[in-house]
Amino acid sequence: MKAQVTITLEDLMMLKADARGFSLTPRQPVGSLLAGRHASRLRGRGLMFEELRHYHQGDDIRLMDWKATARLRSPHVRVYSEERERPVLMVVDQRSPMFFGSRRAMKSVAAAEVAALGSWRALDSGDRVGGLVFNDHEIAEVRPHRSQNRVLQLFHQVVRLNGQLADPSAKQNETAAVDQSIQLNAVLEHALQVVKHDHLVVVISDLDGADDQTQQLTSRLAAHNDVLIVAVYDPLGISINGAPGMLAHDRGRVWEISKSPGFRDEFQATFQRLLDHWKEIFHGLRVPVLPISTALPVAPQIRSLFGNQSR
Repeated sequence: MKAQVTITLEDLMMLKADARGFSLTPRQPVGSLLAGRHASRLRGRGLMFEELRHYHQGDDIRLMDWKATARLRSPHVRVYSEERERPVLMVVDQRSPMFFGSRRAMKSVAAAEVAALGSWRALDSGDRVGGLVFNDHEIAEVRPHRSQNRVLQLFHQVVRLNGQLADPSAKQNETAAVDQSIQLNAVLEHALQVVKHDHLVVVISDLDGADDQTQQLTSRLAAHNDVLIVAVYDPLGISINGAPGMLAHDRGRVWEISKSPGFRDEFQATFQRLLDHWKEIFHGLRVPVLPISTALPVAPQIRSLFGNQSR
């Protein structure tokens, strides 16, 4: 089956109907990958102080304001309400390494689908939605806002950069610009300038170029925000057999694939070591990692990872 090469605005709009059965809040079902504070840290919306009032029977003693109680000589509690809107920032990778897919869809297409499903779900939950969409040469910023128009602005940027991956004219200077291409860390640094606290940052990428600095930047983001990593992968990208004359092409560079008998096993072992390394790092930061395969429809994968909620 031929992989879907590009995404359209209509494709992303139609995913609104599939944005159900999961939640981006910290209250997750038992079967969710995010269930349990030992595995992840999701704060959810922040709390806003509303008023100081007299203590009533049944009030949570943890909300007692002891200073006010001493000053006013009667029990007083602080009343909070949950913020109605939480900013959600979709960080969507559309760099050239994402332009790969052996089944159903390219990684770039799957990333766009994840962004659309998350955006529709967040908007339906009353959250503000924005994003950073980036390719090898550009970071397009859409500031979070609670409106469908803002979601459509985000989608337009996703479709625009996604389409450039399949545009031959956009690849003419690819070889010369390899060293100047935008790296994942540059986008995370940009995200730090956009989000200060109480955001949900969803990084949707194949993590190409991730290194020790990526860990440091993710830690800084997670210090005052919720962070999710959606790791997009293609089955062929983790299991490949060499053959005479087989070449690999990446950002203007070409490598010959080894045809030795042990190449396949060595390739798989190397990928697994890299995957285990990043899973351990993000686990240490209590940042959930959600693996998404290009070979399967994205919506059912997300619902499965989030525990298949009823709505």
